[in-house]
This record gives sequence, structure tokens and C-alpha cells, in this order.
Amino acid sequence: MAEYVLKVSAEQAGMRLDVFLAQFSDSNNLGLSRTFIQKLIRDGKVILGDSPQLKPHYKVKSGDRLKVIIEEKKSGILRPENIPLDIVYEDEDLAIINKPAGLVVHPAPGNYEHTLVNALLYHFKSLSDINPQRPGIVHRLDKETSGLLVIAKNNFAHLALSKQFAKHTIKRKYIAVVKGKMEFDENVIELPIARHPVKRKNMSVGFGQNSKYAKTRYRTLKRTKDFSVLELEPFTGRTHQLRVHLAFLGHPVLGDTKYGRNNEFKHLCLHAKSLGFIHPRTEKFVEFTSDTPEELRLKNT
Repeated sequence: MAEYVLKVSAEQAGMRLDVFLAQFSDSNNLGLSRTFIQKLIRDGKVILGDSPQLKPHYKVKSGDRLKVIIEEKKSGILRPENIPLDIVYEDEDLAIINKPAGLVVHPAPGNYEHTLVNALLYHFKSLSDINPQRPGIVHRLDKETSGLLVIAKNNFAHLALSKQFAKHTIKRKYIAVVKGKMEFDENVIELPIARHPVKRKNMSVGFGQNSKYAKTRYRTLKRTKDFSVLELEPFTGRTHQLRVHLAFLGHPVLGDTKYGRNNEFKHLCLHAKSLGFIHPRTEKFVEFTSDTPEELRLKNT
């Protein structure tokens, strides 16, 4: 059983309770769905003072202290699975994995099998356990996004890498094939992102009090009348940031049915091509690259 005690800040006052907890989950990589959070609230697992009788739509107040209880169930036991991994680099502290499109990074309530975490448990003897339900996972890629991930093999490496992600000092570059002909050769997108007001599993550009600053730089590598190939560099790490920013510009990533409503490709045309950071042990900058998948390169001919 895991317990969390959360205090509502003045900036968070007025938020719905389920939205407040969803943001906490996102910020701490807990992987709790909105439906799961609402069930926790209705089951009395979110307590304010001595009263567990809260509703998902309760508006939190500045200074509220909330206790959240998450009970681990047998269905949540993580088991190793012999899923092939493309290990780009490995040492005693970390590993770099080239994730294929279609592989979910970590388990979530109701889905504890066939994820990257299950594969990591099979292939590595030691992984960080700061989050027991996500051993080794410091950051994530969407299921349909391919490319590089750094895996922490101990808590020392995990904490050092997490600090770099929090400070936005990790260097990342992506390749994307997007719909339409980009107007500029390069530009910077600075648009805040928030949870979609209606589609709660989606994010959107928004300017409300719950929005978070987001910044993306892009460079156009190729144009045709139907699509463009971009190199993307995110300076922040908001959920679905690249996809939301590009869709807002009217150039959704090909294959993005969540934000682009286009099915012109069999999966999302987004690849995490490079990853650079300060190595926790050596304190030297290291950078890793991966080849763009063939199906994306076919679009770049």
C-alpha cells in the first residue's frame, strides 16, 4: 500500500479534486488514469481531514491537506517477460534502449503485462526502485513513439537523471513526419499546454490557470506538397508536447489519430533520435543517437 500526503497551494486552489490528483500523478510519473483516480475518491481513498466523503468535482482549497491511499493488488505484480530489446549502451549505472513503436513503457492499473518494464525485469539484474511499479523508468515515450530512452539501474543514477529532466537540461531531438507543407525553415513554438477541458485523456494548448509553459524548436528538413519532415527539440517535457504543438499549428504528426484525425500511416511518425545528458557517475556529457526507422526514412526520400 502506498500513501501520499498532498498540500494544495494557492495557485492550485479552485481545481477539481480529480484534476488536481491527475496533475500530481503526471508530475510524479504514477501513471494513474482519470477513471482510476475518480474511483479512488469514490471509494474513500482520498481523505481530507477526518472525512473521506469527497466527490471528484470537489474544488480544492488553498492549504487543504489530502491523504491518498493506493492499495497494491495481486494483479499489480510485475513479472519478467522475454521481450526482445535493442540495447544501444549499458554500464553499471544505466542503459540506453531503442524502443520500438507499439511498446508501452510502463504498466498502469489494469495493465501489468507486455510493457517495456516487463522486458527490463527479464534483461537486467538490477533496476532503480524509487517507483516500485516502474523499476528503472526515469522518463517515457508514448506507446506509438519509437526511439531512445535512458534506464536507471540504481537509485543513484535515477535521482541524478531525474534532476536533469526536472531542470530541462537533457538534450533530446526527434524526427517527425507531419501533414502539410511547413511555412518556415525553423521556428520556436512557445505555447502553454493543459489538459483538454472536455477530452480528459487529451492535452491541448490552453491559457488557463492550470496551463504549463511549453517550448519546442523545430527545423524543417524536407517539404513536399503533402508532408514535411521535421527535426524537433523539446525544451520542456509536457505530456504529448510535440504532438499538441504541431497539431495546433495545423501540421499534425502523420498517424496521430488522437490529435490529427488522420490515418495516413500505420503508426505515429515520431522517433526520438538522440539523447544527451551528464552521466551520473563520470559527470561528463554523453550523447546517443539511433537510426530513423526505415518506414520514416521512406517518407524522407
